Amino acid sequence: MAVDPAFIAALPKAELHVHHVGSASPRIVSELARRHPGTVPADPEELASFFEFRDFAHFIEVYLAVVDLVRTPEDVRVLTYEVAREMATGQSLRYAELTCTPYTSVRPHEDGVGMPIEAYTEALEDARVAAERDFGLVLRWVYDIPGEAGLPAADATLDYALRHGSDGLVGFGLGGPEIGVPRPQFRPHFEAARAAGLRSVPHAGETTGPGTVWDALHALGAERIGHGTSAAQDPALLAHLAETGVPLEVCPSSNLATRAVARIEEHPLPRFVEAGVTVAIASDDPPMFGTTLNREYEIAADLLALDEEGVKELARTSVRASFAPDDVRRRLLAEIDAYAG
Repeated sequence: MAVDPAFIAALPKAELHVHHVGSASPRIVSELARRHPGTVPADPEELASFFEFRDFAHFIEVYLAVVDLVRTPEDVRVLTYEVAREMATGQSLRYAELTCTPYTSVRPHEDGVGMPIEAYTEALEDARVAAERDFGLVLRWVYDIPGEAGLPAADATLDYALRHGSDGLVGFGLGGPEIGVPRPQFRPHFEAARAAGLRSVPHAGETTGPGTVWDALHALGAERIGHGTSAAQDPALLAHLAETGVPLEVCPSSNLATRAVARIEEHPLPRFVEAGVTVAIASDDPPMFGTTLNREYEIAADLLALDEEGVKELARTSVRASFAPDDVRRRLLAEIDAYAG
């Protein structure tokens, strides 16, 4: 029997793989577009059409258009605070690790757009404190290297993390295209970040084979893997993930949209679970893929034939796999245990 979507919607949850800019809904983009007229339509109906997913190239177009609207510290604050509002009020999120890519907002662009890293960090932190106060949502940050920008972006992102980090910064990641972006080239950056106490959470194995996941584990010391979809092709890798307990951050709708899987019925999530791999259900870039974390839980429940207790265990797994403070983890686990729908 399918789990009632209302049960999932009100279930207290944590989200571990969700992008900062990629979480901007049409409502939020409309607000940013009004602040910077001319590049993106500010009308909500036009934006809703603009956001209708057509293909991966269209996703990149939408994503970059939103990136271009995040030009000032106040834009960062508005984006972050409004994303937090939607997470807490619409999806019952209590904790989230937002993947931020400061390089795209901080570096000077050809048109002069760009802000100091100090201002970027201050805006994030101001929104984080306000979100916890106003919505009860605890936010933490993962600073993400845009892999397509190469080693200069990695150098800059490491500098931002080590010299301009904040109390909210917990992880160091690697995103962007996987093809043509070998993971081992970033080994020194991840070693330095880990030595400073940041946790390693690179993307790997979404649009490339399981070798990329092995590289993320061996070269980057990955403690969680973003996506890891192709790990299902390698029984030895599945066994390794199960034995070590390294979780996969699984985003089914994203994997379908990017063609990492051809049909949702073919998603490897059941194989991961059967192999004993820890999985954390997540939403990636939810408005841009027409989904929510609630919807990803519904999909996972269908793929895994879960009842309500099984869905609650999915929620517990994400909390256990998080880098949340111990008191936050204990409080959220207790809230999930007590939840009756």
